[in-house]
Amino acid sequence: MFVEERKTDSGKKYYLVKSYREGTKVKKFREYLGYNLSKTKIQVLKEPAKERIQYKIANLRKIKDPLKNLLSKEEIERIRELQKEIQIFHLSKEQWIKFTEQFTYNTNAIEGSTLEEKEVREILEKNKWPIDKSKEDISEAQGVKEAIDYIRETKEHLSVEIIREIHRIVFKNSKPFAGLFRPRGLEVVVSNGFGEIAHRGAPSTHVIELLEELTEWYNKYKSKYPPILLAAVVHNQFENIHPFQDGNGRVGRILINNILLKHKIPPVDITLEKRIEYYHTLQEYENNQNIRPTIELLLKEYKALRKKLNIK
Repeated sequence: MFVEERKTDSGKKYYLVKSYREGTKVKKFREYLGYNLSKTKIQVLKEPAKERIQYKIANLRKIKDPLKNLLSKEEIERIRELQKEIQIFHLSKEQWIKFTEQFTYNTNAIEGSTLEEKEVREILEKNKWPIDKSKEDISEAQGVKEAIDYIRETKEHLSVEIIREIHRIVFKNSKPFAGLFRPRGLEVVVSNGFGEIAHRGAPSTHVIELLEELTEWYNKYKSKYPPILLAAVVHNQFENIHPFQDGNGRVGRILINNILLKHKIPPVDITLEKRIEYYHTLQEYENNQNIRPTIELLLKEYKALRKKLNIK
C-alpha cells in the first residue's frame, strides 16, 4: 500500500491506495485520509485506513462460473432433468392470485413483517388494512404484489435498471431510499434474525460495477445453463453484493422469479418455514461457493407449491 497525494487549488488531499489484480487488469482501492495533513497525522490515519481497505478486498466477491468452479457437467445435466418436471405445469389466473398472496406473505415475513397470511390476503384482495399493523408492513405488502405484476409484464431479464425498479416498486411508500443503491461509504453486515452474521455486503464503491458484471455473466450464460441454476446464482450473487440499504432479500427473491418466468418456468416461493435453511444456503454460497443447497431448496419449494396450489 502507498500514500497518494493529490494537489488542489488550496492544498493537498491524501489517500491510502492498494493495487490488486483482477484477471489481466490492475485495479485500486482508495481510502481518503484527509486534507493538508502532516506526516505524523498521515501515519496515525494509515492503519485504520489499511484495515478498511483489507475488509473491502475480502468482501469483493466475484461471480464464479458454475461449470468451471461450482458444479460438474453431470450435476448440471441432472438439474436440467429435474427442471423438466417443473416445466410441465403453469398457473391459472386463480392460482396466480393465490401464489402472489402466499409469496407476499412469506417474503415479507422472512424480513420481520408482522402481517398474518389472512391480513395479507385482505390487503391485496379488498384493500382492507388491519388497524393494529404498521403502515410500512402494509405498503410493502402492496409493493411486493405490484412487483410481481411488474415482472409478469416486463420483457427484461436482468439489468441494473430492473433491479432498481423492483426495489423502487416494493418500497416506494415505506423507504426514502427506494430505488437508490447504498451511498459511498455505507458498508453493511447482515444478520439472519438470530444474531448470527448471514453475509457481508460488497464495498459500496463497487456496487454498480458488480451488478453490471452480474448482468454480463447472466447474458453470457442465459442460453447455456438451466434456468433454476441461473436464478440461483443471480440471487445468491445479488445477496452477496447487497446493493441497497435494506430490502435486498425481497428484491433478490423477486429476481429469482423474474428469471424463471423469462424462461417459461413457473415461479417459486421461499417460505417462512424454510427461513433457517434459506439463510444456510446463503452462507454456503458466500463462504464455500456452494450453490447446491440453493438448488435443493428451490426444488423442495416447488414441490410444496404444487401441493398448496393443488397442481397435479
